[in-house]
Formats: sequence, structure tokens, C-alpha cells
Amino acid sequence: MARSARPDFPPPALITTTEALEELCARLRRERFVTVDTEFMRERTYWPELCVVQLAGTDEVAVVDAEAPDIDLAPLGALFADQAVTKVFHAARQDIEIFVLRFGDVPKPLFDTQVAAMVAGFGDQVGYDALVASLTGGHIDKAHRFSDWSARPLSAAQIAYAAADVTYLRGVYEQLRARLERDGRLDWVAEEMSALADPATYRADPEAMWERLRPRTNNRRLLGILRAIAAWREREAQRVNIPRQRLLKDEALLEIAATAPATPEALARARGVTRGFAEGRSGASLLAAIEAAKALPDEELPDPHRGKDGPRPSPALVSLLKVLLAAQCEQHHVAPKLVASSDDIDRLATEDDPAIPALHGWRMDVFGKDALALKQGRIALGVAGRRIKLLAAQ
Repeated sequence: MARSARPDFPPPALITTTEALEELCARLRRERFVTVDTEFMRERTYWPELCVVQLAGTDEVAVVDAEAPDIDLAPLGALFADQAVTKVFHAARQDIEIFVLRFGDVPKPLFDTQVAAMVAGFGDQVGYDALVASLTGGHIDKAHRFSDWSARPLSAAQIAYAAADVTYLRGVYEQLRARLERDGRLDWVAEEMSALADPATYRADPEAMWERLRPRTNNRRLLGILRAIAAWREREAQRVNIPRQRLLKDEALLEIAATAPATPEALARARGVTRGFAEGRSGASLLAAIEAAKALPDEELPDPHRGKDGPRPSPALVSLLKVLLAAQCEQHHVAPKLVASSDDIDRLATEDDPAIPALHGWRMDVFGKDALALKQGRIALGVAGRRIKLLAAQ
């Protein structure tokens, strides 16, 4: 059987009672940092269903059965609120969303090793198992990655798998932190953590959901209806606790916005809409949302060009800026995705002084100042051996 936990750690403890959880959290609150992971189910629900929480301290690892009868997870909330203990995650966003829903706030202080790895030069897409192998020499057995974590009892293999992530995460954190401290980049990571540490990051705004659909139209009335029904879908999916796409697919929303049905019969003719849905409670509330959007005055309708005004960027200049970005990130050993997004590059190509992260802080030093110099014709790109180099423009 593949090794799935650090050999220097004791076997994981399975926590199934509030008393045992209180004792565990009391011990962990004496640590400098604890590593945290979760296992949850979300395939059939809107809200993630927390099944297991894994925690590791210096000398112990525990798997908390979040679905154990009568267990109270409040001691976890107290641990996560303890400012003296750093909470270490890898790819923290989904885990943190669960804890924000459960406890009302983000675990603080927070450290995400996925972000730290990008800052430390491991690239945009390094996987956790590759990071573990590179930094600790360990091996993560992924055989139980797609287990049904809601099924009980948890098997010994599931418990071992769940424990492995947080035991190896301790070594990953210590190695990354030492490297970032040596390179003077801990502040870079702290800047990235600020967004992850904001509870608002994990609360979807129903009124903004329509923008994700990227509608290709300038019809403001249609966009007003789309905004209303996308917001309706988000709230209704939350109410009945099913994934938004299971309630109504994106294609159905776009068709409904275009046809603006006024009756259950007309609504039932849309793709993916059953007569039972159209004639039921959900259908009635959807039709009411459509009618309200039809009645909006013109000045309250959304702008079809939000964030897209102005000339299109030159493809050649965009390509040149992307080459510069790749070259500078290669030189500084940092992931390009962390420095500037594709939208940032487009704005940099078209605007004189865009409000983008790449023109502030450490990103300005790594890329922004040279990107502005390239745009202004003060530097050029050349090749030296197998690397891109910056040249003073003639």
C-alpha cells in the first residue's frame, strides 16, 4: 500500500465528540501554526456539506468527523479566531468558504501554500502532490480523492488519506516560509493573503452573477432581464440548496432573457424548463422577476459595455507585453499569473495609467516599471543566449 502519511507522525486520531475536539483545540492553540484541510461534498447541493476537518500540530494529527452525532464544532471556531496561531492551508479558497459560512469569519492569521509556491517560483499550476515531493520527498496517495466523504463509517484508508495532506503540509509550509524569508518575499505573500482574508471574497453577489455569462448583446433591456433572472437563480438555488446549474443552466437563462416569457406556457417552451417547473413556485417567482425587470426605467438598466469601453488593444503590443511578463517572471522566479492577468495586460496595452495591481508594490518592481518603459519606447527586447533581455531603445 502506498505510503500516505509522514512516518514520523503518530497514527491520526479520529475525533467524534465535542469533548475530544475541545481537548484537541486546546492543545493546538499552544502551537505556532497548525495545518488545516477539509473534505466536503457539493455535487448535489448549493452549499458545501462539511464532512471532515483535518488538523495537524507538531506531534499529532487528527481527523474530525464533522457529521458525528451531536458534535459541536465551536472549538474549531475558537481555534480559527486565535491570532497567536497561524492557520496553514493549501489552495484555501473552498475550505475557507466553508468556515466563513460556519463561523462567520476567515481563519486568521492565514497562510496559503499554493500562493506561497507561486511567489517562490514553482509556477502557476504546481499540484500539491508535486509540491510535497519537491519540498519534502513525501508521497501523497490520491486513491481516495473522490471518496464519498458523507458515507459512514469512515474507513481506515480514508482516515489515513485525509491525515496525509495536513502532515506533509507542515513540511511544505516550513520549507516555503524559509525560502520566502531568505528571498525577502514574505511581504509579497502577505499582500496576496489580504484578499483571501476578506470574508466578502466568499459571498457571491446575486446582482453581479449575470456578468459571468458574458452576454453578446448591446440590448440593455435584455441585459436588465438577464441580471434579474441570474440574481433570481442564485437566491433560489440557495433557498432550495441545489447547484445553480441544476436549477437552470446558463443557456436556459440566456434564452429566457431573450424571449422574456410572461406566462407559464411560454416559460415552459424554453430549453431545459419543464412544465412542472414553469407552473410551480419557482416558475412563478421567476416570471415575477422577469416582469419587474421589464418595468425598470432605462436609467436603471445595466451598461452593456461595463469595463469594455475604449479601443481594442493591439494584438502585437499585447503579445510583446506577455513576452516581457514571462521573461521578468522567469528572471525573478515568480509565477506570471500572480503578477498580471490577461485582462491586466489588455488594459496596460490600451490605457495610459490603468488601475491594476501590476503597477503597484512588488509587481511594479518585477514587471510594471519595465512594461511602462516598453510602451513608451524607452526599452526594447532582445535575446541573449536562451533568455530574453532588456535593451535601451536606440
